[in-house]
Amino acid sequence: MAEVATSASSSANSSARSDQLLVVVDPVARRMDGESVRIAKDVLSAGAPHTKVCLPDDPAEFARALRRRGSRRPVVIGDDRALLRAVALLHRHRELSGCSLSVVPVGSVLGLSRSLGLPSGAVAAARAVLGGAERRLDLLVDDSDGVVLGEVGIPPGPGAASAGAEPGAEAEADTGPGGPGPAHPWLRTCQSLVRTLASSRPARTALAPGTAGPTRLRVEVDGATLVDLDQPVEAVSVAPGAAGAAVVEVRPLAAGAETAPLTASGHTVTVSGAHFRYRADAIECGPVGTRTWVAQEGAWGLTLPMG
Repeated sequence: MAEVATSASSSANSSARSDQLLVVVDPVARRMDGESVRIAKDVLSAGAPHTKVCLPDDPAEFARALRRRGSRRPVVIGDDRALLRAVALLHRHRELSGCSLSVVPVGSVLGLSRSLGLPSGAVAAARAVLGGAERRLDLLVDDSDGVVLGEVGIPPGPGAASAGAEPGAEAEADTGPGGPGPAHPWLRTCQSLVRTLASSRPARTALAPGTAGPTRLRVEVDGATLVDLDQPVEAVSVAPGAAGAAVVEVRPLAAGAETAPLTASGHTVTVSGAHFRYRADAIECGPVGTRTWVAQEGAWGLTLPMG
């Protein structure tokens, strides 16, 4: 992992802790859009004294960089998968409550970043890191200690990303020492196919296009049954709401006339039934027989533009 320490002209209070940034650049972002990464680094280094830039080669080095940040404010340059990886790591080590995360979105999977209010351009996003304010946001934590920032969707649908691999697995395979890199796209394609066919991790595999999702599920909100196994459903969504509540929507399977969705909100949501897959933000998970999500109010901090 390469580390670059940079500094900019500063005033007498340049050593203020809030101005000390640790910029961690996701390897996928470097490969996909090196120019945006360069621009973001330049803006951050010019605006914050003693900025430290880390260029990890794989997810393991990405995690080590965040863990060794000390008193520096962490800034992630990458896509939704890099954001999710950072939040999951901080949650796993119980450091979310005392950490304000900043993100410069760079990459092709940015739906979650946009929904959270992060600017899409490298310059605007970097300036928001420097001049924005922390906002405490709710999230969902499931019974396997996984986190959800945006939405759970059942069935996962065609929009689920990173099929067959953990977020960042592609980066680990392609950008590590001796990896094929951008000069050998044919080798990346072969590696991707092998990972898909021979993956030993069934909890992160793809549904074939057109595969039917679950149709009979029991959905409970704070112990009360919203829909039971005798009612086929078309889709279920769970998302962080307001004041530590999860918002649940169940779309019953229509038999002729359109059926209105069932909605509820509560602290704890449990879905059970035949083994089902689900999308948690950008990642497909499962199959599982039951999963419980608990809403946590103000559990993580994100730097967003002022106003």
